[in-house]
Amino acid sequence: MEVTRIRALRGPNLWSRHTAIEVVVACQGHENAIEQLPGFEARLRALFPTIGELHPMVLGQPLSLAHVLENAALALQSQSGCSVIFGRTTRTLEDGVYQVVVQYCEEAVGRRAVALATELIGAALNDGAFDAQAALTELRDLDESERLGPSTGSIVDAAVARGIPYRRLTRGSLVQFGWGSRQRRIQAAEVDSTSGVAEAIAQDKELTKQLLNAAGVPVPLGRPVRDVDDAWAAAMEIGLPVVVKPQDGNQGKGVTVNIVTREQLDAAFDSAAAYGEVMVEKFLPGFDYRLLVVGDRLVAAARRDPPQVIGDGTHTVRQLVDTVNLDPRRGEGHATSLTKIRLDDIAVGRLEAQGLTPDSVPARGQRVVLRNNANLSTGGTATDVTDTVHPEVAARAVDAAQMVGLHICGVDMVCENVLRPLEEQHGGVVEVNAAPGLRMHISPSFGRGRAVGEAVMDTLYAHGDDGRIPVVAVTGTNGKTTTARLINHILASSGLRTGMTNTDGVWVDGRQTDSGDCSGPKSARNVLLHPEVDAAVFEVARGGVLREGLGFDRCQVAVVTNIGSGDHLGLNYITTVEDLAVLKRVIVRNVADHGYAVLNAADPNVAAMAASCPGHVIFFTADRQHPVMATHRAQGKRTVYIDRDALIAAEGSWRERVPLRDVPITRNGTLPFQVENVMAATAAAWAVGLDWDTIRSGLSSFKNDAAGVPGRFNMMEYRGATVIADYGHNTDAMKALVAAVDTLPAQKRSVVISGAGDRRDCDIRDQTAILGEAFDDVILYQDAAQRGRADGEVMALLRQGLQGARRTRHIEEIRGEFIAIDRALERLQPGDLSLILVDQVEEALAHLAQRIAAG
Repeated sequence: MEVTRIRALRGPNLWSRHTAIEVVVACQGHENAIEQLPGFEARLRALFPTIGELHPMVLGQPLSLAHVLENAALALQSQSGCSVIFGRTTRTLEDGVYQVVVQYCEEAVGRRAVALATELIGAALNDGAFDAQAALTELRDLDESERLGPSTGSIVDAAVARGIPYRRLTRGSLVQFGWGSRQRRIQAAEVDSTSGVAEAIAQDKELTKQLLNAAGVPVPLGRPVRDVDDAWAAAMEIGLPVVVKPQDGNQGKGVTVNIVTREQLDAAFDSAAAYGEVMVEKFLPGFDYRLLVVGDRLVAAARRDPPQVIGDGTHTVRQLVDTVNLDPRRGEGHATSLTKIRLDDIAVGRLEAQGLTPDSVPARGQRVVLRNNANLSTGGTATDVTDTVHPEVAARAVDAAQMVGLHICGVDMVCENVLRPLEEQHGGVVEVNAAPGLRMHISPSFGRGRAVGEAVMDTLYAHGDDGRIPVVAVTGTNGKTTTARLINHILASSGLRTGMTNTDGVWVDGRQTDSGDCSGPKSARNVLLHPEVDAAVFEVARGGVLREGLGFDRCQVAVVTNIGSGDHLGLNYITTVEDLAVLKRVIVRNVADHGYAVLNAADPNVAAMAASCPGHVIFFTADRQHPVMATHRAQGKRTVYIDRDALIAAEGSWRERVPLRDVPITRNGTLPFQVENVMAATAAAWAVGLDWDTIRSGLSSFKNDAAGVPGRFNMMEYRGATVIADYGHNTDAMKALVAAVDTLPAQKRSVVISGAGDRRDCDIRDQTAILGEAFDDVILYQDAAQRGRADGEVMALLRQGLQGARRTRHIEEIRGEFIAIDRALERLQPGDLSLILVDQVEEALAHLAQRIAAG
């Protein structure tokens, strides 16, 4: 078994809506049916006993090693704690070659699981060794290091539950929610609206105390100190017992409480000084409470207890700690609800203060405290007390958060309980924390968890707001770039700031931000990151969907213009028009429930996609009597069609009429392929919810020139002749261009054409076969990139297509696109027409403009 290709599908894809690893696997001979591999399954199960049932996707299909790879990669992930369920193995047309798809939660984990599954199969084939437990431990550790921590994870989970899209911006905890101008960002449990000034105040404990005191929030007395002698002097001023801690710290690092002697203070000063400036403040008796404030309300509260064990008169402290750490809720990091207790130097020092060592045997019932602070990160526990917090205590917590300026704030209080106001029990706020840990509230040691992630999302987005902007996805074989540009123009005409991607580049609010073929998922994601985009239009090409999936989880509108036979068939196991339709259907399958699919009713492969749409459907075609249109219209649903000289939008008994004479791109309706593009774009704008005055205005102001739609039937005049530049590059495009050119008068017609080397031989020949029936002169040129073809190979195929052409009288071969253009212009006479099929669109159009300007 040989793995020949691995891809990470990071968005909805050909196989599913899940993120997945796609692997191409070549199996030879008996590897296509493992029952022909003696003893293989027995060895496999001996190496990985929990692999589970092995089965192919299709019952009755022989079980190959590719199927085993799928099952093993899924089992390894699921047993290491990953929530994965989807896998699929599909035969290709190549003998013994399979496509294996395995869902992942974290890409690095999915890739490693596939690699380990490959190692497992190799070991079973060759009677080798494989440590399944070590593999699961490795994946579990990798998953914990890759995935979001519990605090950020709870907020993301709340967003997902509300249908709000998210994207991790780093491998850490910086996350964007929503799209474009509707986006918000968080870093761990800190929101983008919190200022750096508020964070700085929260880090400065002395300044925080001054502000809280000014707001009437009880705080312990204290001050910063210069050195250990000044610390003792401060302790004497304040009165013992005291607390020594860093002035700028977090997670309880360097904090020592309940200090009553000079020796304790000296040690505490050294511990705190390791983290910066030191302060001394009055020790408040009571318990340590953490109150979580989100926005302007208290959403959770917990009592935090330091790590401790209870003696039984038999076991040592070390043994008691080991027993406590066996609790499955305790782990090494933040992934579990509790952290393991550590017997480090700090713990040993705390034991010495109690007259104990790690090897002491405490009496039955004796409480042995192993740290001064009660942070969960050092092994402490949390008990939920949210329902018992006195309103005055909650109000002081909110006052503290708002005085500092934190939108999410962990307020640390010390008091006997939270049942009475702080003032009545001499309690106080000892610290205010920016980006507080949420783990203790999500999954407390005792009591019920609180929906803190939901509370955070409620502050970012109002109820019913999903943070999305309108997204229109456009795909098909021909017309998608023009359709996307026209939709973008109509949206911009409504006053929206638009982001658009297509095969020519990326535009944000009318400014080009990238060039080249930008019809893939990366460009789409970049547009959705931009804070000045109110609506997005994406041309979706087949290559990007195959390589990585979609760049968005769902769209409001999906437009499919048509499905033709000349669009890269034979590549990446897409061998038929039906295969291509399944691939293009991906955008339709990912329409929002309230969204629309805009489908060409005259194309049976496109019309059939309606069954896969989770939302609504708008059918379009020129013929209103087409059976698909008639049925849809009879059901009172939306259709767009042509009635004589006007475009009609219909829903039930309602009609809207747009005369084609008011849509310049159609040349009064004489260009059929442009009429189709206009119908698709109009339906998309209607689906977005634009008013009809805006749609009409956008249609009438859109110009079919090199600036508006470069390389899409751009008409120019040169010395009394008509020159048309177009990027048509497949047989369906040739047919549409011939139909359009036939509507234009001309004494003699010529065409300039090359061929893309990555098309099938028959597709290259068919293009010139079509053109040979419609043009008098044909100039063939070899373009800059042959895409894997030998020198002259494409030219030979193009000439083969012209054999037997009934109309073509003159054929010329030229090396170089611009030389071919110049040659075509030289031969033109007044009244002639020349169709120039450009390859390097921007450069060729600039060359044409220069030649035409020179006359």
